[in-house]
Amino acid sequence: MAPTVRVALAQLRYPAGPEDALARSLEAVREAGRAGAAVVCFPEAYLPGYRGLGRTPPPPDPAFLERAWGEVARAAREARVGVVLGTERVVDAGLRIAALVVGADGEVKGFQDKVQLAPPEDGLYVPGTGRRLFTEGALTFGVVICHEGARYPETVRWAARRGAQVVFHPHLEVAEPGEHQPRRFLEPESSYHEKAMVCRAAENTIYYASVNYAEPGAPTSATVVGPDAELVAWQPYGKEGLLVAELELARATGLLARRYRPMEL
Repeated sequence: MAPTVRVALAQLRYPAGPEDALARSLEAVREAGRAGAAVVCFPEAYLPGYRGLGRTPPPPDPAFLERAWGEVARAAREARVGVVLGTERVVDAGLRIAALVVGADGEVKGFQDKVQLAPPEDGLYVPGTGRRLFTEGALTFGVVICHEGARYPETVRWAARRGAQVVFHPHLEVAEPGEHQPRRFLEPESSYHEKAMVCRAAENTIYYASVNYAEPGAPTSATVVGPDAELVAWQPYGKEGLLVAELELARATGLLARRYRPMEL
């Protein structure tokens, strides 16, 4: 029988502050462990909270981040669950949006920085460089962060061509004035964001696991799309909680990604 892997998406409301973000993250890690998930993924920059789009968390605090990452790693080890934690980190060049990846043994596997910033993020953050894959047991995965997954399909294909069975997509999308507010996944009037999720999965023959904040009226929600563009799991818009999905790894072949023949532009 082909192996299955359980993954979890932690759709949490925007935190009241850094300590609140940490407390909510730790509880979600424990809940994911109780649910039997191999990996749990959080929204973009959840620790300490995304800055921009009207959100103004406190100035970056490297000491807090280091302490928080250590506490999340200990919680991961105790819960026996891998973690993809949306965070920010201070580097010599400035402040980066990143995903901290921790193994179920509590060991830090590394960071995937956001390489393709959205235009409004220029001046708030600096872009990262390079992409990488991660493994947790039988699962191989990549991470693309918000804008880069929605607008730059090459970021997802990079991971799929190198063996990723799922690509996690932590993000923040908020309700815009006058924008259609969907009630069901993939309504015709909805924004392109959900349509991009379906495309990223189908064009690469992998799973695509996307998680937003619990934002009332937002155009996206925690969603897992399968290799044949089918909806595997979905969280109602704005609903806080943990979405859990079973992935059939044999179906994530990456066939279409590997068949791509790159051309010089």
